[in-house]
Amino acid sequence: MPKKIGVLNLNKIYVVGIGPGRYEEMSIRAARVLENCNVIVGYTVYVDLVREHFKAKFISTPMRQEKERCTMAFQEAKRGEQVAVICSGDPEVYGLASLMFEIGEEYPSVEIEVVGGMTAALSAGAVLGAPLNHDFSLISLSDLLTPWEVIEKRIRVSAQGDFIICFYNPSSHKRSDYLKKACSIMLEFKEGGTVCGLVKNIGRAGEESKVMSLKELVDYEADMFTTIIVGNNETKVINGKMVTPRGYKL
Repeated sequence: MPKKIGVLNLNKIYVVGIGPGRYEEMSIRAARVLENCNVIVGYTVYVDLVREHFKAKFISTPMRQEKERCTMAFQEAKRGEQVAVICSGDPEVYGLASLMFEIGEEYPSVEIEVVGGMTAALSAGAVLGAPLNHDFSLISLSDLLTPWEVIEKRIRVSAQGDFIICFYNPSSHKRSDYLKKACSIMLEFKEGGTVCGLVKNIGRAGEESKVMSLKELVDYEADMFTTIIVGNNETKVINGKMVTPRGYKL
């Protein structure tokens, strides 16, 4: 375990990115902050990932109770507890950082500090090889908070600009065809042979990865724990790894 960094500030909440899942992939800063907090708040799945590594009071809520979770963190901080709110990956990338600042307007005496973490795009890219070595866009296919019409527009302009595209939340029971719809849009601008990669359960038990073509990706059955990377027209496969050249002259 890392060394302690002394007493953290009271009346302050740390919004901490825990990375993809494994303790060793968490930043040293994140681990030290969590070791010094006596209350850790998070989504049930994320709390279960860190519970064995830290001695704290854990408060968890199911999915879709983000506002309640954040409010509980502020209430604990107001009582004088040293509080951390944890997010998988990075708190600013589809995490709770912005919501914490919004709710924090009601708690002006409580300071907020964001402690960054490795988002899934980066950890998935590392598993796949080097697919993000040029301009890329990051798009969530979940329409719970963003209308599908907006998501579709973002996919279209990213594909038209030949960006590498990384998809989060590609499918669920209610959105089983969203990845197929996204692929259909990309195929308007990208070749069917475009190299794609995916990683399931990054940094967790059951991690698996695959490299395939965009044409093959159309029929792939992803889930909410799958991160997908669609290459640009320069992306290729080298020794089984997905690689996007930066453009250096060899």
